[in-house]
Amino acid sequence: MTKRLYSVVAAALVVSALAGGCGRSSSGSDTSGAAAAAGKSAKDLVPESVRKTGELRMATSEGYPPMEMYKEGTQELIGVDPDLAAAIAAKLGLKAKVTNAAFDGLVPGLQASNWDIAMSSMSDTEERRAAVDFVDYFNAGGAIMVKKGNPEGIKTLEDLCGRSVVLAKGSSNLAIGQRQDDKCADKMKIIQSEDAPTGLLSIDSGRAVATIVDSPVAAMYAKETGKYDVLSEQYDAGPWGIAIDRRNTGLRDAVAKAMQELIADGGYRQILEKYGVAANAVPEVMVNTKPWK
Repeated sequence: MTKRLYSVVAAALVVSALAGGCGRSSSGSDTSGAAAAAGKSAKDLVPESVRKTGELRMATSEGYPPMEMYKEGTQELIGVDPDLAAAIAAKLGLKAKVTNAAFDGLVPGLQASNWDIAMSSMSDTEERRAAVDFVDYFNAGGAIMVKKGNPEGIKTLEDLCGRSVVLAKGSSNLAIGQRQDDKCADKMKIIQSEDAPTGLLSIDSGRAVATIVDSPVAAMYAKETGKYDVLSEQYDAGPWGIAIDRRNTGLRDAVAKAMQELIADGGYRQILEKYGVAANAVPEVMVNTKPWK
């Protein structure tokens, strides 16, 4: 990913945004844009700086099917996130341009204006809201994945103490594991992988006994490969959001309005049903975990 220099303030925001961990905050960016958007279409709300490009530049981090993945045998990105980005772009009168990037570079890329939005199964957390606003579009939590048959007999997070565990760098699931490790008398050995598929290779090779993966993604990997079991409990369940630089409130409100239109006309649910994740739908448009009203 292209790297850019930031001011001291921007750099501090990036550090805060990437700190990980989930949490609800009563503070955060203003969510009052819905009133101003009343009676307008999503297309009407697109900032001129974005409108004139004709594109909605979306970044994602491939490797979390069914959310974002390559179409078999191609370099075409498909999944819930690319499909929803295309639907949102259409509501905005734009064409989606999807870029694959490292997960831990998504927020810095937004701040550097490398892209307009980031959609990559990203939890809407208080820490990340230091740098971005979220238009929430999905509800899920992390689930423990183990080798088929669960030979180590792992049942809870506590059972990971003293074991080798692989977790994706920069993810909320890494934060879940690290918080548990803080409570362990016998510390975990935490291996950080680039993404979920790489992490599963560590389980295959015996380097790790478990990982924590977002629940819909974990279920799909387990079903498709037949090599893993997914424990039923979800940790830090909460909203995933479309990340937008918090300085770009105009685009945030345009995206929120597009989501509102897609929920109303059924296009949103149709995309989730296509990938078997309709149960993870949000009932209404949320911005920074609050109803957009």
